[in-house]
Parts: sequence; structure tokens; C-alpha cells
Amino acid sequence: MPAFPLLAVDIGNTSTVIGLADEHLDLTHTWRIRTNREHLPDDLAMRLHSLLALTGAPMPRAAVLSSVAPPLGQNYVLALRRHFAVEAFEVSATNLPDVQVELDVPDAVGADRLCNLFGAEKYLNTHEYAVVVDFGTSTNFDVIGRGRRFLGGVLATGAQVSADALFSRAAKLPRITLQAPGTAIGKNTTHALQSGLVFGYAEMVDGLLRRIRAELPGPAVAIATGGFSRTIEGICREIDHYDETLTLRGLVELWASR
Repeated sequence: MPAFPLLAVDIGNTSTVIGLADEHLDLTHTWRIRTNREHLPDDLAMRLHSLLALTGAPMPRAAVLSSVAPPLGQNYVLALRRHFAVEAFEVSATNLPDVQVELDVPDAVGADRLCNLFGAEKYLNTHEYAVVVDFGTSTNFDVIGRGRRFLGGVLATGAQVSADALFSRAAKLPRITLQAPGTAIGKNTTHALQSGLVFGYAEMVDGLLRRIRAELPGPAVAIATGGFSRTIEGICREIDHYDETLTLRGLVELWASR
């Protein structure tokens, strides 16, 4: 059976990103849907079939997936097996022999962070180290070394989670759109909240990147990915590249490297 098209599924706590790659490992289609932990294999199969049919995309012949939202990973595996006759490869630290996970408990690293390691490899041409800042439900700083070394990182609260916590504790504060205001000094409540939540968050990211770089023995390139990266693009001074498809592309390249 041909190995392409390849279906790549990145299951996060808030959203699931799905892509279809061709024989050149290029993503020809991508979709972003809400993660629902209650979906069973048949629910997931119907959703996948609908997405593919909606855009006229071909049925997958192989699949690779990463999940940080159990039991959805296994349910996707079952859906692909039963309804698409595809045996999916599920990413974990235990089935990637070429990757060195330099953590106290290597198996504890999230599958999405391993995908980021592969997605960041193209940025290591002139650097020994890379830091991927992945803006999701949490904001992960993944520190990567040449030779597929996962050195560690930082886990911080995601920007939207911080905003939701603030709104839930302060009844009089309005819910706002997380976008950068024109100035740091707010002239009204919405403006002040946007300044604190967006500019304040960007300063936290820059500060952590400076600390991480100071602890590494050589220069590191910083790459941002994830939904909120679009909001802080051009605001963070320590980020070198913005790559919205880094995790999904890393998933494809991880599968191809086995």
C-alpha cells in the first residue's frame, strides 16, 4: 500500500491540528478543530471523513499522530484502523531511538515537544541550539540541541488561560480580544487589559528566552509557533522566526525519519 497521502494529527488540550502531506513531505491541506475528549473512534472517523470530503482531499494511506489529551490518541488510532485501514504511528519518547531526551524522566516529555524538535531542525543550520516557543493552552519553551537532543525547557501558563483566570476572578472586568493595543499606557479598561495581557506576556517570553540563552554554552535561535504566536509577532524582541506549521511539519518529518 502506498505511504502517501500521509495524515498527521497533532492533538492538543484545546485544539487539534490535522494535515495531509504528499510524497515530497509538503503539507497540501491543514485543518484546525476543537479538541473534544469525549469523542469516540466512530465520532472521530466521521469528522476526519467530513474534513477530507469538504476539500476534496484524497483518503490517507498512512498516519502519524501525537497527543497530549488522552484517551483521544488511542481513539484516533482505532478510528484510522477501523474506517481507513490505516495503522497510525503514535509518537512517544520510547519509539524514537535517534532522539536523546535529557530529562530526569525521559518518558515524561510530551509528544508535541518531540515533534517540535524535528520541526526545528531546519533552523539549526548555523546554530548549535534552538528554542521553540509553542503558544498553546500552556506556553512551552523547548530547548533543543544539534543531534536531536531535547535538553529541557520551561512550562508557563498560556495567554488565554491567564486571561480567563483574570476574568473569572474579577467580575467587573470585561472579556476582551487578545490583541496588541497602540500604546502600553491604557486610556480605558479594555486598552489597559490588552496592554497587560499582550505586552506583559511578550515581556515574560522575552525574559525567559534571555535566561535560557544565558544558560546555554552557545548561541540559540528562537522560533515561535502556535495560535498566539500571530498576536505577539513583531512584539517579542527575542524571537527570530515565526512558523505556524512547525509542530505539524515536525510530525511529518519525524514519521519520515524512522
